[in-house]
Amino acid sequence: MTRRFWCDAVLCGRRIFCEQFGNNVLARYGRRTQRLETIVHHLGLALGGRPAAAFANRLMVPVSNDTLLRVVRGRIGDRNEDLNVIGIDDFAFRRGQTYGTIVCDLERRRPVTLLPDRALDTSRTWLAEHPSISIVARDRGGGYGEAIAKALPDAAQVADRWHLMENSSRAFLDAVGKSMRQIRQAVGSNVVDPKLLTYAEKLQSEGYLRRQETNEAVRGLSKKGTSIRQIVQQTGHSRKLVRDVLRGQRLDVFRTRPSSLDSWLPWLNSRWEEGARNASALWREMKTKGFSGQSGVVSQWA
Repeated sequence: MTRRFWCDAVLCGRRIFCEQFGNNVLARYGRRTQRLETIVHHLGLALGGRPAAAFANRLMVPVSNDTLLRVVRGRIGDRNEDLNVIGIDDFAFRRGQTYGTIVCDLERRRPVTLLPDRALDTSRTWLAEHPSISIVARDRGGGYGEAIAKALPDAAQVADRWHLMENSSRAFLDAVGKSMRQIRQAVGSNVVDPKLLTYAEKLQSEGYLRRQETNEAVRGLSKKGTSIRQIVQQTGHSRKLVRDVLRGQRLDVFRTRPSSLDSWLPWLNSRWEEGARNASALWREMKTKGFSGQSGVVSQWA
């Protein structure tokens, strides 16, 4: 709470004065203390508008998403400071239709400008106006690289951390995908007893067998010297499916899911042979012996 003062001067245009605080406590016309303003600012930087507003409400600091963004914008310093290390990338004004370019100051961790498009000339013009830039972090696309090389020939171009992680994970998945035939053969089982499958597993097994028949038919035609176009015409399958089969990228292995009954099957089979045909009674007996599963598992087995 602040104290209020009334002015006795008749001709004074401001009749009420509020007690003033130091700028380190409360800014002039401020509605939040500097400490609370700092918290709001960090929430806006870390989470953005709506997510930060939802999190602030849970912290019992109700603030709107527009206020969060306004605080973040208000704390941006002088934009005329020299830039040394920047990051440049595209972003979507409207996904799939309109794209722009965002430039960030990586030293001060803040956005610098938003360009209206991602055209090479637009980026090159803006970069040429900032000759102090020495390092530019970008993606692997050639568009921004060409603009940087023309506008700032002496600047070093590096890949940012996000694109390094994205590219390395994609390379890892590609390497694993090329070895999926050996991986699936190693973890799969070649012996499946249809009598022990559940209804859902039987449907999966039937789909697996149909895919295997398709794969064998495509490979057989290929061994006879039939071209991919002719295989597509004869089988009616898509060109992508035929290519995946011939490249070894459509080899699958069917395996049953592990069940909580696996270790109990010998005991269940022996009790079943002894004439215990009531699933609920079997489940209650198993519970006394330490079984942690539900009765539906035993009923399905029975």
